[in-house]
Amino acid sequence: MNSLWQEVRFSFRMFIKKPVFTLVIVITLALGIGANTAIFSLVDAVLLKKLPVREPDQVVLFKSLAHPDFDTGSYNGSTHVDAATGLTAATSFPFQTLVRLREQKGLMSEVFAFAGIGVNVNVDGEADIARAQVVSGNYHAALGVQPALGRMINDSDDQSSATPVAVISDRYWQRRFNRDPAAVGKQIKLNNVAFTIVGITPSQFTGTGQVGSSPDISVPLALEPQLNSERSRMKGGGQWWLRLMGRLQPGVTREQARASLESAFQESVVAHRSTRIVAAGQAPLPALEPKDLPKLAVDSGSQGEMDSRRRLAPQLYILLGVVALVLLIACANVANLLLVNASSRQREIAVRLALGSSRWRLIRMLLTESVLLSLMGGALGLILASWIKDALLAWASGGRALLALNPRLDFRVLGFTIGLALLTAILFGLVPAWRSSRMDLTPSLKETPKSLGGLSRSLLSKSLVVAQVAMSLLLLIGAGLFLRTLHNLQNVPTGFNSDNLLLFNVEPGLLGYKNAALADLYKQMFERIESVPGVRAVTLSRNGLLSGATSGREVYLPIGGISADASPRHLGEVRLHQVRENFFATMEIPLLSGRSLSPSDHERAPKVAVINQSLAALVSPDESPLGKRFGFAADNASEVEVVGVVGDSKYGNLRDDSPATFYVPWLQELRGVGGASFAVRTTGEPTAQAGAIRNAVREVEPDLPLIGVTTQVELADQSVTTERLFARLLSLFGVVALVLAAIGLYGVMAYSVTQRTREIGIRMALGAQRHNVLKLVLSQGIILTLLGIAVGAAAAFWLTRLTKSMLFGVSATDPATFVAIALLLSAVALLATYIPARRATKVNPLVALRYE
Repeated sequence: MNSLWQEVRFSFRMFIKKPVFTLVIVITLALGIGANTAIFSLVDAVLLKKLPVREPDQVVLFKSLAHPDFDTGSYNGSTHVDAATGLTAATSFPFQTLVRLREQKGLMSEVFAFAGIGVNVNVDGEADIARAQVVSGNYHAALGVQPALGRMINDSDDQSSATPVAVISDRYWQRRFNRDPAAVGKQIKLNNVAFTIVGITPSQFTGTGQVGSSPDISVPLALEPQLNSERSRMKGGGQWWLRLMGRLQPGVTREQARASLESAFQESVVAHRSTRIVAAGQAPLPALEPKDLPKLAVDSGSQGEMDSRRRLAPQLYILLGVVALVLLIACANVANLLLVNASSRQREIAVRLALGSSRWRLIRMLLTESVLLSLMGGALGLILASWIKDALLAWASGGRALLALNPRLDFRVLGFTIGLALLTAILFGLVPAWRSSRMDLTPSLKETPKSLGGLSRSLLSKSLVVAQVAMSLLLLIGAGLFLRTLHNLQNVPTGFNSDNLLLFNVEPGLLGYKNAALADLYKQMFERIESVPGVRAVTLSRNGLLSGATSGREVYLPIGGISADASPRHLGEVRLHQVRENFFATMEIPLLSGRSLSPSDHERAPKVAVINQSLAALVSPDESPLGKRFGFAADNASEVEVVGVVGDSKYGNLRDDSPATFYVPWLQELRGVGGASFAVRTTGEPTAQAGAIRNAVREVEPDLPLIGVTTQVELADQSVTTERLFARLLSLFGVVALVLAAIGLYGVMAYSVTQRTREIGIRMALGAQRHNVLKLVLSQGIILTLLGIAVGAAAAFWLTRLTKSMLFGVSATDPATFVAIALLLSAVALLATYIPARRATKVNPLVALRYE
């Protein structure tokens, strides 16, 4: 330990003697380590970190595995095909399943439920929309979540006759109550129902649902009918909407728990199926064969629901691979610097060996310097990581979702940084240290400028430069592909005019508005907003264009024209828009034939629709579709008449082709409208009217908040945030890699010129011209660059295919991008090589030979 301490002190003296050398290495390492630490903090929060609950490994998540044709009612939640069984996997269950599993807990100590809902929250007269969840009374106790303040929901609260209580999250407490302790005990209104806040969850607990579903408010499951009134999911036996989790008894495996509960689960499915059929007034269905019953699956719940997290995994792993490349480039650059530094210390090292120092002691000394440099780089990298992480959250698609996961630079991330710093020290320090200890003492002690290890060291340095160029090319090609993707998406035709459009959503259904009252509310909102100065037009649709939200309906056509007696032709699911009659004029979607919708197309008028070009080609490819009819059921295939055709426009997002779409009057589809998206066409900058529009809506309904106020341009811009994130990051890291590669190439060539001073002097003494010397040095740099480009292009040809699904309008192996990036890299490399080459032409032959 004493000798190690001596080596540490000696290392710091060496650093002080060469401050520029030390600073360059520390900053280079900080860039690589900081980027890796920032990305790892996100990977840790999304994919690795377990729920902050008691014994998370004992928590399980229930899933249902059913044949794709098995009809149990609508699934409310994400579904996917299970790769192992080919069955449809769902995480939503009817209320009967919760009851049966809690009655027959089997090998479970607890079975509990939760489900996300939206609520209108009124606090002291100020209304907004919050993300909420209903939970069974044992939810918090089963997880072992302790309150930060107050208490959690318990079984006594989960009764229909109980006093309505709510628990709020730490983030909501901060946002709405400024962390005032008096919030506990305060009464708030949720969907016009009074609830009392009884507790606040700890800051590290963000719920058990999907990424981005972190609840602001939790309320007892039994009170759900009060919140949703006529739309309650608990009525009629309960729909498939509850997420079910449980806690295993000590020593029990998931398979054992599944076997003990599957019978109760299947009984609940049969009961729910029968209840739903009776409630719908349908004839009883035949009994199910045992082989046709859904199967129960018991997965790990230690991280909550993982479906959306797994969807983020490819993007995060790509980013992790990108920053790993940056770190490798940084290591190669530092290794080259250390090789050059070792050359300048040859006599010192030779003296140490001549005085009896062992090779191991020498290697340890040099590795100590490398480790200290890495640790300093890691310390600075932690500061950079905090900035990079915050920038990522600000840039990332779904950044709010990642913020809800609360990614932190905690002890886990700190441990990763320390481990990465030590690994980095070994990567860039071991080979230079090993080579420095292997030298011939005689020429080194005689101060001969060219040691016996010079050739191998030169080959190693050049190999590192080739690797840097190759990795830089790979990153820059990735950046080029995403920049072209971003450009293509930003310039794709949308089919409507995005300028001067202000958008917002409302959810009056949460306040109990429905049918005639809802229609009257919207009509009053139209009048008040249209009276705002600077507003040209106001329209409404169930889903906003490019909002990501879509809806559809099965469409049937009567074969042979308009005859209702003809056998219907099934078109499949077609996109549906419930819109106000002025929707096309306001959005400036061109009317191609027929008429637009009109105020006379109300709820008592014959049902009509306007269709787009894509649907017109399906309905009537050889003649005008005007007057044709279609329906939403096989027995009523002539329910709706086509009265007009409009141009195609993008619907859910910019990537997808314009889908076959039909537009129906909102008054004829009022039951399906509920919440709506408003689009306001203004004469000038739309955000300038936002305040006046908000006041106009408040005059109609004070408790109706405007949700997601934005412009159509901003909404379209938000839809490409993932592509913009990758374009920015890859461009940033690509430029960093390019600079590091250029510095590395410059360093190697400058060192090569220094080593070849005598040779260059002799050449010039024998008649070589300056352009010959320039060509000699430049050719060496160009050869290294071309080798790196060849290796990098081959790697990019295979690796960029991993990003194929994320690209748009450009191939993963686009030749233009490959050639352009190769030319850019060649130009930078030529500049980096030219500077030492020009210096070589100024060598004075007499001075060089006299030095020798």
